Amino acid sequence: MTFDIRGFRGALGCFPTGIAVMTAATDEASHIGITVNSFTSVSLDPPLVLWCIDRRSRRYPFFASAPGFTISILAAGHRAVSARLAGPGEHSLDGIALIPTALGPPALADALAIFECARESVQDAGDHAILIGRVLRFAQHDGAGAPLVYFQGKYGALAQS
Repeated sequence: MTFDIRGFRGALGCFPTGIAVMTAATDEASHIGITVNSFTSVSLDPPLVLWCIDRRSRRYPFFASAPGFTISILAAGHRAVSARLAGPGEHSLDGIALIPTALGPPALADALAIFECARESVQDAGDHAILIGRVLRFAQHDGAGAPLVYFQGKYGALAQS
């Protein structure tokens, strides 16, 4: 019996997820970004979060070796930024509204929340790696709108009460 990878991916898509953009430095003057929907909290004490990246990605070496990364939680209005940084190829942050962070990698200027993380560990997990970050600083932007979500291969937004 063969395992139906396409069917498995479709079944996973039944779980709606939020979307985030991770940023890291490629050198002292340049930064890259990647869209992920695998972000989650791990621990409150110490404050740890994780996200996953395909080890075949050209961006993987930068994120796996970076001393830290910044996480921007996307709002519904970030659909174009998310799509741009999701696929292979384009990973530049040029033209995206950014704000500086104390850690270095910038955050999206109008993100719902921002987490600045020091790399805690990188774990191999099949064709992906799990990057665990220790949260050093965070900010939440009230009134920034509804979160951008991903469900069954399509973008959407949660209705706010």
